[in-house]
Amino acid sequence: MTFLIAVPDAAMLDRLTPAGEGVEIIVWTTDDPPLDRPIDLLVLPYSVSAEALPRLAASRVSLVQSQALGYNGVAEVLPPGIRYANAVGVHEGPTAELAVGLILDSQRGLDVMARAQPAGLWKRDWYPGLLGSAVLIVGVGGVGAAIEKRLAPFDVDITRVARTARTDALGTIHSLGELPDLLPLADIVVIAVPLTAETTNMVDGPFLGRMKAGALLVNVSRGAIVDTDALTERTRSGAIRAAVDVIEPEPLPADHPLWKTPGVIITPHIGGNISSMPSRVDPLVREQIRRLHEHHEPLNIVVDKRTGI
Repeated sequence: MTFLIAVPDAAMLDRLTPAGEGVEIIVWTTDDPPLDRPIDLLVLPYSVSAEALPRLAASRVSLVQSQALGYNGVAEVLPPGIRYANAVGVHEGPTAELAVGLILDSQRGLDVMARAQPAGLWKRDWYPGLLGSAVLIVGVGGVGAAIEKRLAPFDVDITRVARTARTDALGTIHSLGELPDLLPLADIVVIAVPLTAETTNMVDGPFLGRMKAGALLVNVSRGAIVDTDALTERTRSGAIRAAVDVIEPEPLPADHPLWKTPGVIITPHIGGNISSMPSRVDPLVREQIRRLHEHHEPLNIVVDKRTGI
């Protein structure tokens, strides 16, 4: 039996070849005409949206491997009979790295100095800094845990929040219901939860209104978790600051006032965009191939249209 693996580009094909006896790898994407034979594993391009998945209804695909961590919208559009796996272990570290960078940029005024540099301005001022700050991390999954790990050496006071309260090896995890009491105590609030019906617009006007005056909101999760209109109002008034890698909508229109609001840093959804990404994606794909070849369950299945999960 030969397993057919479809990858999105020639570069990945070259990196994964040879794949071993009984495995054939080809370049094929959802934009190509349907094949006349089944695809055992389809690796999606990194930036493809869930809107491309209905095209798979005309093809015989068993397993889809995403190169992204988030999978909001997939369950609604994935055709029947297909399983979908996300890229656990690929983007948590890079996204956490960016989150820390955004925090440092804002807390030390590096964005202000960068804008002053072309004019040759020696713009020396006082900024809050990160040392000793109270950091509230909303979300304790892979990204949230990676952010906490990287922030710990900065001697900050970290409070963690998840859907439900519990205790783990690192201490107390508070529930989402405790946020109203925790928000006024935080100098920095980091959003690292997945986008779900429960978290859509979770960070709304009342949420932002409870934040400490001058506090920093950091969002490296999904843009729709934060109400953009409410964020615009609170930052333009100077009540809070923001550093976001994701926003609703994306791309943010060029004339949107957030682009020019003091105290706001915007990056264009680049959490996972670092050149070492193949060094984490390729081993994941190889492991999925090995599991298929040996008739083991694939890793990281998050949507299963064979069973309705």
